[in-house]
Amino acid sequence: MAGVIKMVMAMRHGVLPRTLHVDAPSSQVDWSAGAVELLTEEREWPQTGRPRRVGVSGFGVSGTNAHVIVEGVAEEPVAVHGPAGVVPLTVSGRGGAGLRAQARQLAEFVRTRPELDAGTVAAGLM
Repeated sequence: MAGVIKMVMAMRHGVLPRTLHVDAPSSQVDWSAGAVELLTEEREWPQTGRPRRVGVSGFGVSGTNAHVIVEGVAEEPVAVHGPAGVVPLTVSGRGGAGLRAQARQLAEFVRTRPELDAGTVAAGLM
């Protein structure tokens, strides 16, 4: 979750964070074959007219791996606040149009029910 939150905040602030916990690039990758590089310092993330998109991977000690792609939205997001601040809500859908429809439906649901506990809503979506 920390990686997802980090990248959501990076998208929100328009900053590409530097690569953490890497002393040297892997010798298993041909770094000269393309335009991919490790970021040694944070860099501005310019708007290009397309949504910002990131991939986040988590590798658990038990061998469980989790991978997610997070895409920014053009319109102002609906913030759901809990005791510890903003709470991320899980949304899924089939294809881009389906995902946007689900997100709009969830945003309307949350917007019209301010009495709901953010943690309860987030847990119900898992």
